Amino acid sequence: MADKTGIEWTDATWNPVTGCAKVSAGCKHCYAERNWPRMTKLVPAYAGRDFTDVRTHADRLDQPIRWAKRRMIFVNSMSDLFHPSVPDSFIDSVFGVMWACLYGRKEQDGHIFQVLTKRADRMRDYLSTDRREAWAQAAVRHGGGIDPDGLYDQTMDLARAPHPRIWLGVSVEDQASADTRIPLLLRTPAAVRWISAEPLLGPVDLAPAYLPCPNAENVTMDPETGGYECCSSCDYTGGSDELGIDWVVIGGESGPKARPMHPVWARSLRDQCAAASVPFLFKQWGEWIDDDNIASANLRAPQIADPNEFFSEHDWKDGLSSWRVGKKLAGRLLDGVLHDGYPTP
Repeated sequence: MADKTGIEWTDATWNPVTGCAKVSAGCKHCYAERNWPRMTKLVPAYAGRDFTDVRTHADRLDQPIRWAKRRMIFVNSMSDLFHPSVPDSFIDSVFGVMWACLYGRKEQDGHIFQVLTKRADRMRDYLSTDRREAWAQAAVRHGGGIDPDGLYDQTMDLARAPHPRIWLGVSVEDQASADTRIPLLLRTPAAVRWISAEPLLGPVDLAPAYLPCPNAENVTMDPETGGYECCSSCDYTGGSDELGIDWVVIGGESGPKARPMHPVWARSLRDQCAAASVPFLFKQWGEWIDDDNIASANLRAPQIADPNEFFSEHDWKDGLSSWRVGKKLAGRLLDGVLHDGYPTP
């Protein structure tokens, strides 16, 4: 866990769970696994462990409560909260702590928690049951001097969905992973739903199935099933009247074995989000940048003039070339523009 982080879309990381296992193509060159050997030398609790050895860390649960300044906090940058090795009881504790941070100091808004998973089925199943009693108990247990009785009342009195500053998201890397994980996310009770398309390894079409429907004001609930229905254009039958993805983050892959991201994939998601008025954040190009964008990257003029003299090349089938310039030089500009959109809590 870290009070500061280089991850562009968050302020801090909190790792009550560490360790993971690969589940899809996006995991192939996992950054957390790549950094694990360095972490085992820096953190005594990690020494002698393989990255696939998933552990929970109860001693870290109260970390966000002790952070007085409001932060956006990425939950489990070194793991997946919904990994099968993490017990429901420990997930209850994590959600209880997030509830304990509902309000910050002096009744101000508390932290924003950004939860991201590739195990969307377990997240949906977990949050489709009423967990308020367990969350309330954990909030009281870990809430310290922040009015534990009030915490219990808040948790039990509000709807079973997480509070507005717990953002639930799924990682996707291509259309197949999007079509598997996003429908499960849309059926998960959440105030803010988001996707992280990083590393983006292929084109992803979010419209019209996954972005907000223009007819969302006409959503109705089926009294027999408790499910919601929208309209024929989106055919939505999920578990919430808040339809569609609320935030999209995309990025290319970094690291020594990084795969390039085609600019058309990035532009398409940018344009889809703009059409649906969904906040869009372009996190990074990663190691590679294309012909069209190289001029706006952080490169010196001689390198731009003849990149073949300086960088390795990847040729796409459409005739475009990408150049391996490194994450720092490639930067974060898409067609010369910085995209730093966030949802409104």
